Amino acid sequence: MPLQLRLTAVEFECARRINGSRTVVELAGDSLSPDEVAKLILKLDEHLFLNSERFIDYLAGPDRLPSCIGCYSSDPVELRQQLARLFTDPAGPGLPGEPGCRIDSEGSVHAVLVPHIDYARGGVCYGWGFKELIERTNASLFVIVGTSHYSGERFTLTCKNFSSPLGTVSADRNFIDRLEEFYGDGLFDDPLAHLPEHSIELEVVLLQYLLQSKRSFRIVPLLVGSFHDCVAAGRDPVQQPDIARMVTALKKVEAAAGESICYIISGDLAHIGPYFEDPRKLNKTRLLHSRAADESLLKHAVKADPAGYFKSIAAEGDSRRICGLPPTWLTLSATNVKQGKLLHYDQYAAPDGSQSVSFASVAFE
Repeated sequence: MPLQLRLTAVEFECARRINGSRTVVELAGDSLSPDEVAKLILKLDEHLFLNSERFIDYLAGPDRLPSCIGCYSSDPVELRQQLARLFTDPAGPGLPGEPGCRIDSEGSVHAVLVPHIDYARGGVCYGWGFKELIERTNASLFVIVGTSHYSGERFTLTCKNFSSPLGTVSADRNFIDRLEEFYGDGLFDDPLAHLPEHSIELEVVLLQYLLQSKRSFRIVPLLVGSFHDCVAAGRDPVQQPDIARMVTALKKVEAAAGESICYIISGDLAHIGPYFEDPRKLNKTRLLHSRAADESLLKHAVKADPAGYFKSIAAEGDSRRICGLPPTWLTLSATNVKQGKLLHYDQYAAPDGSQSVSFASVAFE
């Protein structure tokens, strides 16, 4: 069952008042009867919104349920059609493996940067990144390094397998155990971080769509929290002991893995406009300025230059909220990638000027 639930305004107001001590009668009012409140509580529990035995059992279970149903279809056939359009749209790259495409059997792509904005807005930018990934890596182990939107922890792992309408993908417990061994304690301190997070899930679904018929694969789901302290201090992230420790740990685990590994950096670029607490609505001039700043930032990414990438963001005080900073910097620092290729860039802008989010796909050799 997906971790989403549609409520009426009355039901939502009632749900807000549930605190574990109020009775059904106390929660009922003029708009809902005690029987309706009881049904609402059952529904909330079934969808894992209550701190109940069901929720505790889920946390202890082996699988993570999808939280992004609605962003994509729950029907496998419709979902495959939806994902195909990310490649076959007139602006897309075409599906991987089509006649005339170049297949790199040596697996020269070691990492890709791809968006994690919803599929509808990310569109063909997803397609350009994943086509390059599928055609130019022979890896069966994907370390997905995603922006952490909901946790205060710097790094959060999970051993849960990821389920979607297309099936279940196994987490590589051996890699995860070794990463914890080399890094140390703290990687599982927030068991809730992965539950609502989309930055890993959206990449997993695309991997399932593209690889299910070709080969089995495993994932390592690693969330990376804010680098705000580094930006505020103007200090390279490698100077933070916990970040430096993760860079070293990833290098050690990969060196001992004994197989090809591909990293997926799940991160978007700028978030600007009143929706993100900017004081003024967006106009053409501001959007062009942000695009130019993105282009400058991506030059550092393409050079596989994490220090320059960070300095570019820190110089503007991260005023454009580059949510892909932590996973991008970490992956560029922890891997041996030498050069990137910009595959696609786009900038979504709401028609009412309330918000804009930009994103890109980059492949690293």
